[in-house]
Parts: sequence; C-alpha cells; structure tokens
Amino acid sequence: MPTNIRQVLGPDADALLSYESKTVRKGQLHLPGPDFVDRVFSQTDRSPVVLRNFQTILNTGRLAGTGFVSILPVDQGIEHSAGASFAPNPAYFDPENIVKLAIEGGCNAVASTIGVLAAVSRKYAHKIPFLVKFNHNEMLTYPNIFKQSYFGSVRQCYEMGAVAVGATIYFGNDSAREEIAYVSDMFEEAHQYGMVTVLWCYTRNAAFKVKGADGKSTDYHASADLTGQANHLGATIKADIIKQKLPTNNGGYAALNTGGSSYGKWDKRVYTDLAGSDESGKGGHPIDLCRYQILNNYMGRVPLINSGGESKGASDLAEAVATAVINKRAGGMGLISGRKAFQKPMNEGVALLHAVQDVYLDASVTVA
Repeated sequence: MPTNIRQVLGPDADALLSYESKTVRKGQLHLPGPDFVDRVFSQTDRSPVVLRNFQTILNTGRLAGTGFVSILPVDQGIEHSAGASFAPNPAYFDPENIVKLAIEGGCNAVASTIGVLAAVSRKYAHKIPFLVKFNHNEMLTYPNIFKQSYFGSVRQCYEMGAVAVGATIYFGNDSAREEIAYVSDMFEEAHQYGMVTVLWCYTRNAAFKVKGADGKSTDYHASADLTGQANHLGATIKADIIKQKLPTNNGGYAALNTGGSSYGKWDKRVYTDLAGSDESGKGGHPIDLCRYQILNNYMGRVPLINSGGESKGASDLAEAVATAVINKRAGGMGLISGRKAFQKPMNEGVALLHAVQDVYLDASVTVA
C-alpha cells in the first residue's frame, strides 16, 4: 500500500504540500522527467555511452521511467568509521548486504567504496547500477582533519562494471583547491570511460560556524547560499549529478561579512528575490531554500539529489519523507539516503526507502 504522505508529515503537511513558490518560477527550471536525458542531458558534450549509463540509472528500481532517483549510499565505513556506522546493524559489515538492501529497497543505484563494491561486483554489477565513490575523508588520522583522499582509480571503477563514479569536495576548506584539481581530472577520465559523475558538494570550514552578537553560534555549513555556490562550482567541473545536504538556513555570506570581515561576493537579492528570506538571510521556506540550490545547478540542467542525513530513530520516517517532498517540490531529482535505512533491520530499511520513493511516485506531490 502506498505511503500516506500527509499522515506521515503530520502537522507539517499543509506547509509542505500546499506551498507555492514566489521566487524563481518552476517554468524557468529544467525539471526531472521520463525524458530528461533526451530533453536536457543530450544537449551536453557527454558521449553516447554516458547518456546510456545515465538512462540506465533512471530506468532501474521502483522509480524506473519517472525521471527521479532513489540511491542507497553506504560509504560511512570510511567517512564515519565502520564500527560507529555498523554497530547498530553489524550485518552491513558484509558488502553483500549493502547491495541486497539497495535491490530489495527498489533503488536506482547503490553507492559505496571501491572495496565494498569490488568485493561483490561479479555477482551484482549487472543487477543494479554501481556508483563507486573514489575519494573519502578517513577518520583515523589524529587529530581528525577534513581532507578527502582518493582511494582508487577511475579505471578500477570501470573494470568492476560501474556505470557512475562519485567524489566529495570540501568547498571552503584549505584542501578544496587540491580536491577541485584532481576530482576535475578524474571526472574527465570517467567521462572518457562513459561513466556518469556524481559530486558530493559539501562545505567545511570552522569559520562557517559564526558567533552572533548574542554570543550564540549559528552553523552555516548547510546554508542555502554557501551550499548553492558549492553546487555551482561542482557543476563547473562537469558533475552530472550534484549531491547536497538539504538547506537548514540561509545567510552564510551575510554572517561572514560582519564585524569588519570580508568574505566572498554576495548580493542581498540572493536572499530576498531568489530564496524568500529577508535581506540578512533570515527565514525562507524550505522549498525555496532548496530551489536556490537548484538555480546554481544551471537551473536544473545538472540535477540535484539531497542527502537523507543521520539516523535519529523514531523520527527517521517523517524526516525522510519531508526531505523527499521538499526536494521534489523544489525541482530536485531525488534522494540519496543511507544511515536512515541501513542502521535498521533490513525490512525496516526497505520500508523507509519505499516510503521515500512513494513521494516521487505520487502525482499529487507537484513542483511548487
């Protein structure tokens, strides 16, 4: 039975399902759909093999033929340490169970490390599209630092049967320019092999946590304006799909340009006209904040998928469905949700993934 989206959203249902955006109208966006590769992606310089592999992703799983995607990412064994990630469900130390969850969950693709997907590639690479992540921030260096290291080559990804590669860049960090350089080179090579490129466009800088006049700190790592610019940089190095956290606020540039400091370039209309916030970036509907991210993705020519975030237990289902509704109504292509699914028994993880997919299958959930 399809998920009762309104019931799952509870008191937030009207605010999310009935909202109509007054910022950049949906007619100006390049929206997902069954014909996205023909209508939008085929206009790029990507080869026919990349087009075919993108279409393969769109033709897989419960969302096949809709133009939307639901992807299971399990690279947390490196990013967050294996013990901390898999202690809630030790079965996922075994790579096969990761792939089984993606298949049972009806996902368009499974995203994981070179090691995880290589361990089961001969059994599963032809059964579900592989998205192989070739760089990670390992958390064993002491003290912990925020820097991506690459763990394998594009050729390895190709030879295990992957249709796509993924990478992370920590924009705003002192390692960003190095990461931009080698990820750009590796994306070029991936396109030569015919693989789709997916970029985790994350921001990292201690200064992005800003202390206000009241002495309280606000974290702008997931602000619409800073993540939007990260997305624009990702699109510039020819990411075919951008993965980004759902915006939690706005006004990062405004906050970083206070107290005599000067950072970046910004315009108040980013907040008012483009995101529905006030001139300092306060406020703004979640759908408008997410839409601002999509504007930076070349108006949707490079599709946006939002991440599902950490598992918090009982609230996971409602949070996942709300994130899917915001992404879809903003004009996004889907969700890439991991910890909320794999840190549960498999049947519960499958149910959560299906609930997310039901948002994209529900024709009544429209673009705002």
